[in-house]
Amino acid sequence: MTGPDANTQGTHPAVTTHPLLGVAGVLLGALIATCTGRLMSVGLADLRGALHLGVDEGAWINTAFNASMMFIGPFSVYLGGLLGPRRVLMACAWIFTVVSFLIPFCHSLEAVIALLIIAGLSAGTFYPLTLSFVLRSLPMRFVLVGIAMYATDIIFTTDMAQAWESFFLEHLSWHWIFWNGTILTPVMIALVHFGIPWQPLPTPQPGHPTPNWRGFLYASLGMALLYIALDQGQRLDWFHSSLIIGLVAAGALLILAAIVRHFLLPNPLVNYQFLMRRNTLLLAPVLISFRFIMLATVVTIPSFLGSVRGFLPLQEAPVLAWVALPQFVLGIAAMALMRKIDPRLILTVGFGLVGVACLLDARVTSVWAGPNFGISQAVMAIGLALAFNSMVGAIVLEIIDTGGLKRPADVLTFAGFFQVTRLFGGEMGSTFMGHFIAVREQFHSNMVGLNVQLGNGLTDYRLLGLQHAFASHSTGLSAAGHAAEVLGLQVRQQAFTLAISDSFLLLATCCGACLVVISFMSKVPTQYRQVTAAPEEDK
Repeated sequence: MTGPDANTQGTHPAVTTHPLLGVAGVLLGALIATCTGRLMSVGLADLRGALHLGVDEGAWINTAFNASMMFIGPFSVYLGGLLGPRRVLMACAWIFTVVSFLIPFCHSLEAVIALLIIAGLSAGTFYPLTLSFVLRSLPMRFVLVGIAMYATDIIFTTDMAQAWESFFLEHLSWHWIFWNGTILTPVMIALVHFGIPWQPLPTPQPGHPTPNWRGFLYASLGMALLYIALDQGQRLDWFHSSLIIGLVAAGALLILAAIVRHFLLPNPLVNYQFLMRRNTLLLAPVLISFRFIMLATVVTIPSFLGSVRGFLPLQEAPVLAWVALPQFVLGIAAMALMRKIDPRLILTVGFGLVGVACLLDARVTSVWAGPNFGISQAVMAIGLALAFNSMVGAIVLEIIDTGGLKRPADVLTFAGFFQVTRLFGGEMGSTFMGHFIAVREQFHSNMVGLNVQLGNGLTDYRLLGLQHAFASHSTGLSAAGHAAEVLGLQVRQQAFTLAISDSFLLLATCCGACLVVISFMSKVPTQYRQVTAAPEEDK
């Protein structure tokens, strides 16, 4: 695969390929997709302001992009198996480049949503084809390097997006939330062009069922509808909204139709039996749990610093960088450990450290600032690096142990399954956490408010002190009103702080539950020390 490829299609010339360039290209694609989604999420308020949108209108910006990525996730399996990864990645990368450039020039919500849907459909192909290409193209002795690069790519980008968005807004403009992809994607196109060989279109084998697109369409559309319901459920008050009811009903019906169709007309590009392994099924909730605990750094801490301490995004970024920057070193360390130690043990240590970090953060008070999170974020960085690298390593080990690398349908099925699990896990986690914090804040506000009543000695003393502070700047009646207003804000601040503390305890509990799931995973006969030491065979 390192020399000229003899396979051509029509008049297209053979392309000299280098696997490492192809690997770099697909890894860059995963980074671009992650970065764009996170930049839009952390910069949503800036996008709403720039496009003059209200909260309800702006809520559809992220939904349009992410739901489109969810739709194309399962469908990428069909496209990749039918057309080959090179055609899919090249076409989608060009589309994403053009669309990302055009979005900032749109001034209507409808046009922005339409382009975001196209951007999500194109960028959503980058993920499922990344890990499968890494595994099928890298020599086995380098597979751990590929895993470490992939894991570091995802975690680093997720945590650094806050800093990048702040830099764009401070020194450039909001346009670079999208133009960032316009600059990076051509580099990806060049790497894919020279790194992935041009291959002829596959031809159906006599006696085998032909690939069909209807089952993929049903599954993809059903999952996208369920994703939209999850993303908009909290805002629309869940099943009190006819839209949410319709989305859930239609999504469930389409997924059921896809399952029935698969068993009546099996698709050669999908092998569900390959997923019916003990460790594979257990790794799915582990991946969901990991996506949930990542909210500690991408949602919970920024929410506390912004709402309670009044930090700007640029001030929040250094706290998240404490987790992101060490990932390069920690990823290499995790890779070295997997050469000698069962990934399950590393996974256990990783989730254990993340749980400890969440317990440290659960002591948060309303006077905490960035430096107070220093120790816990250091522990969190180590835990996330060990957990994510070993989790991806365990997933890959399942493919290697079963010999699935020699069966493209198995690899594509595996990649599509974990892509859907990753997206659904992240959305379910963020939706539940948003609901949980809102409910706990209301609870603590009521409980604290019970002790803040006129006539209560401590309450009257606090009001008198605040009124005295305002007395020199306003009249007596106005000073009393300002004092009552500030006291109300202090109550809400304490209630939100207590809700954030509860969220960290919830994340720590999730880590404990995940450790129980890991304990039921069986040992894989083939370990990485055998994989990296074995002589290379044709994949």
